Parts: sequence; structure tokens; C-alpha cells
Amino acid sequence: MSKPSIPQGTRDFAPAVVRRRQYILDTLRSIFEQYSFQPLETPAMENLTTLTGKYGEEGDRLIFKILNNGLHEKKGADRDKMVADWDKMLEKPFTSPNVTERALRYDLTIPFARFVVMNQNDLAFPFRRYQMQPVWRADRPQKGRYREFWQCDADVVGSTSLINEAELLCIYRSAFHKLGLPQIEIKINSRKLLAGIAELCGTPELMMDITIALDKLDKIGWDGVVKELQQRGISEEGISQIQKVISVTGDNEAKLSALETIMAPSQSGLQGIEELRKTLAYHAELQDTSWNSALTVDISLARGLNYYTGVIVEVVCKAVKMGSIGGGGRYDDLTGLFGLKGLSGVGVSFGIDRIYDVIEELNLFPQNISVGSSVMIVNFGGANEEYALHVLKQLRDAGVTAEIYPDAAKFDKQMKYANKRGISYVILPGDEEREKNMLSLKNFTTGEQQMITLQEVIEKIK
Repeated sequence: MSKPSIPQGTRDFAPAVVRRRQYILDTLRSIFEQYSFQPLETPAMENLTTLTGKYGEEGDRLIFKILNNGLHEKKGADRDKMVADWDKMLEKPFTSPNVTERALRYDLTIPFARFVVMNQNDLAFPFRRYQMQPVWRADRPQKGRYREFWQCDADVVGSTSLINEAELLCIYRSAFHKLGLPQIEIKINSRKLLAGIAELCGTPELMMDITIALDKLDKIGWDGVVKELQQRGISEEGISQIQKVISVTGDNEAKLSALETIMAPSQSGLQGIEELRKTLAYHAELQDTSWNSALTVDISLARGLNYYTGVIVEVVCKAVKMGSIGGGGRYDDLTGLFGLKGLSGVGVSFGIDRIYDVIEELNLFPQNISVGSSVMIVNFGGANEEYALHVLKQLRDAGVTAEIYPDAAKFDKQMKYANKRGISYVILPGDEEREKNMLSLKNFTTGEQQMITLQEVIEKIK
């Protein structure tokens, strides 16, 4: 018999890891609810036509397709057609409704857009939603990249107000403050400003090429970006204009003022600058000033997805060597992909796996979240077991997470179990304790043990 295994690019999460992940998700959920966002869940699978053509050629290649059932049930011409299409699919990437009509969810954004279009008559706009669910990509597994992973998004659709951008920036700051992450930097830019750069280069049609090259600045440096721009057909004069723009320094207002001068010939660029300035002003009104995190205008920030049209954001934690832990932006016509034109939206995403890795590396998880029970009651059997069950009920009624060792096993075995579980307290309900209606409480951390009343136990543990 072969050893059991799981598919490559997937993971099991042991109880301690699940509790830490839940801590992150619960923290984010509480903030989304505080900002009046509504929860949404969509199916793990979507119709293939919903997903294809929305992520570009590379994205389409990474969609996990689901084979139709019933190949063995088909007969005659139908079966022959299905088998022929299956043979083609094995030869090269090929899609046929005879073979596959559904696929696993690639991200949360396209299913959200589909949901909005399908339910547009029932929703109150602006519609504010958050969504935390797994997604799947047929990618090559490697460190930090999985075929199944969780996404966490918050979006507002049906409003063009930049107040929405400012609120999402506040959500980022609140979330990472509450999770205790240090040295958070939120980078902000505008795709309109990037469009203005392309206009200054005299190649507005190559905006996406410029964007893709600039998006790699942190990874390959300016020299690497220059080579890529040259390969993509940008002239030396155009590259000089791009360098002039990304060389702007100073605080946010100094950068925006300098950019206004450079971008004077570009209406798109000036509009992007104005939107950035207004977003920062709204954010200054809304932000909690009791803690600090950097909010920086970063002209090299591009964000790869081509459906962004306005303000874009990205979050990094400079305390660790890690990629972005969040990002998003404004999209003006995402629902237009499904026939609903003119519905603008803006959203941000949290990288749950990377956030987990940052908190783990910096040892920031609260110590008590990895343990399910606060206290374990030792089972001495007989009449003491009955007394222990009575105590267990009283503890749970008082809101204490507690468990009893189910078997009257050797004392040493029960202690080893509690120690392995990381349980903080052990209750010893022996003969003397039962007769006196008391409990011996042992602190596993300090080794201290004392005989006290049930009420004192509850107060001490809580």
C-alpha cells in the first residue's frame, strides 16, 4: 500500500496553524464589519466562460479546468465527439464544452463582478463587500507559491468617490496595526499617472509595456528596467522622460508638485495627480493618528493587472524580506465584462499566507491562540469522575474553555497529554477535593499548585 499524500501545491493545516490563520481572518473580519462591509461567498467553481479571457493569456493558462462527468455514459456520435475533443486536449491547450464547462475559482474579483451583475436589481449601491475564500491556480509550486491558497478582498462598487480609496487605506492601516506588524509602508500611485508617462514618451499605446517594466523596478533595478523598455520598443528619449519622472523625491506633496510641472502636457497625468492629492486629503481626515505607518506616493508602483484604471496601492512590511502583503486599486468597468457598463469600483486584497509568514517570522502571534483549552481536568475515575464532569459543566457555563481526559488513565499519561497540548492549567479533582468541594489547580507554566474553590478557579483562569 502506497503512503498517503496530498496534491502538490496544497497543504494541510494542523490545529495550531488553523488557530493562527483564524486569528488573522477574525481580525480582518472585525475591521471590515466596523467599516460596514458585508460578507460574501461565491462557489468554488465557476462556468469556464466566466473566467476565461479575464486574466490575460498567462492567467488563462493557469485556470484549473474541471472535466465533465459521464464520458463513460456517452454513446454513438456524442461519445465519438467527446473522445476526439479529449484527444485534442492532450495534444495542446484546448477547451471544448464537450470536455470541460467549469473551472475552479482563479481569484475573488471576477466571481464578485459576476455576482454583482447577476444581482444588480437586489443590491443597494454602493455595494461594500468583503470575501475570504480559497482560490486555485495551476501554477508550478515553489516556496511561497501554492496551487491552493486563500485570498481576502474588500471592494466598493457603484461609487466613483475617492472617499472609498481613503477608507480602504484606513482599513489597511487599522488591520496591520491591530495585527502588530511593524514598519508597514503603504505605497500609492495612479494608473492615470502611468498613462501620462506613456503620453510623455510619445507612445500612449505602449502604456501596458511601460507598466509591466516599471513593476519590476524593485526586483531588477533601473538598469534592468531600461533593458526591458528598450526591448519593448521605447525610445531613448522616452526612457529619459520615464527616468525623470521616477527620480522625483521628497515628501508626498513635494513629489506631486514636481510631477505637476513634468506632467503639464498630459491631461491624464494631471488628473492622476489630482486624484492622488484628494485621496491623501480624505485619508488625513479619516486616519487614526495614534499610530504611524508610512503612506508614500511611489511613482514606480504599477500593479500588473490591466483592469486597474485609477488609484493603485500596495503594502509591504519592511521589517522582513518579503514581497507585497496587500494591494489593489480602482477599476472603472470590471462589470462591463459581463454586460453591466459604467459601474466603477475600487478594492484591496490581503495576502493571507504572506501575512502569516511575516507574523510567524517576527514571533507576533499571541501565545494563547494555539491552545484550544485553557484547562484540563484529570480523570481519576469512579466517584471522582462524576465530580469532574460536574466541574467541567460549571466551567463551560462560566465561559471557560475546558476539557476532561476521557479515560481514567495513568496520571503520568494524562499529564503528558496536557503538556503536549500546551494547556496552561490542570485541575486535580481527587478524593480530598471532592469531599471538601474544592479543586486543586496546577499552573503548568510555573508548577504552582493550590487547593481553591471552583469560583476562585474560574476567576484565576479567566
